[in-house]
Amino acid sequence: MRILIGGSSSKIFHLNEFAKELINLGIETKVVFDIDFSDGFPSRKIKHWIKPKNTFKKLIKEFQPSIILVDRQRHFGLDAIKEKIPLIIHLRGDYWKEMKIARETIYKSFPKNIALNAWKKIGEQCFKNAEIIVPICNHLNKITKQKIPNKKTFVMHQGIDPSNWYDVKGMKLEHPCVGLLQGAVIWDKAKEMLILENVLKKLPNIKFYWVGDGPFRKEIMIKLKKYKNFEWLGPLEYPNKVREYLSEIDIYALISGLDMSPLTLLEAQLMKKPVIATNVGGIPELMIDKKTGFLIEKGNSEELIKKIEEILNDPKKIEEMGIQGRKFVEENFSWKIITEKFVKDLKKISDK
Repeated sequence: MRILIGGSSSKIFHLNEFAKELINLGIETKVVFDIDFSDGFPSRKIKHWIKPKNTFKKLIKEFQPSIILVDRQRHFGLDAIKEKIPLIIHLRGDYWKEMKIARETIYKSFPKNIALNAWKKIGEQCFKNAEIIVPICNHLNKITKQKIPNKKTFVMHQGIDPSNWYDVKGMKLEHPCVGLLQGAVIWDKAKEMLILENVLKKLPNIKFYWVGDGPFRKEIMIKLKKYKNFEWLGPLEYPNKVREYLSEIDIYALISGLDMSPLTLLEAQLMKKPVIATNVGGIPELMIDKKTGFLIEKGNSEELIKKIEEILNDPKKIEEMGIQGRKFVEENFSWKIITEKFVKDLKKISDK
């Protein structure tokens, strides 16, 4: 078996960790940035619209993959289909809901709507012709089976290398503090952060830090920047600066309205931080409620306030949840465990 992985730039770091474990299992693997070899309309880079196809064909000829795995529905997947190479899609989010949200928010203008329709067509072709869809959590697997009932699927959770997450000298932050590490790219995810307005009012002596960015940052900041106990730190270099940030915060909070498998939740637990997260999507699969942290219901700012106070008023709970959090992630989401399951599930489907 020879696996060629075409991934997005933001996931190359993690895909290389995955590839390393595949190689350890004796599977020859190569990871590439997908648009370096295959791109076209409606890519943001207009010069890529006429990019020659021979770069992809040359890659295939040199590596001769038996399987191509992609982490998004783009031209790389289409070219794999054209070359008649079995395509596996690692589905990281609720594609169908996210497309709907995009059409209602950032893609409302006529030119952007044309682009979105083109991406939708490419996505549908990839789903239709893929051999296997591999959702990133059980919650998303159920959605996928409803949307594409006749397609073969199995779950592959996001993996992580625990050795990359260790305590370091942290950033200079005010204490006690709650740290958020999440983007503002999809409005239905980001808008949940607006419940912090009530939290900031009622917990004036607790500092809240937000790391992240995206097209909806302004909508969030308009509401929250007026509070002295809230500070936006912008995006941080990954993984070193993120590690410093997670080393310093007292509690990690994931206040999201829509999520499947947020990697930051795993990272925070590996850094032995108690976590508080919204009970949506695949989030409950990545933590143990009341043991490694607390799940709160969407829109419930009072519950968030209560859990923050409960943790900060009990140093022993902070320590215990931190220890249990790291143990839980190491035992369930290390790349070694995730990769072994992926190969086992892949062989099981192949045998059928």
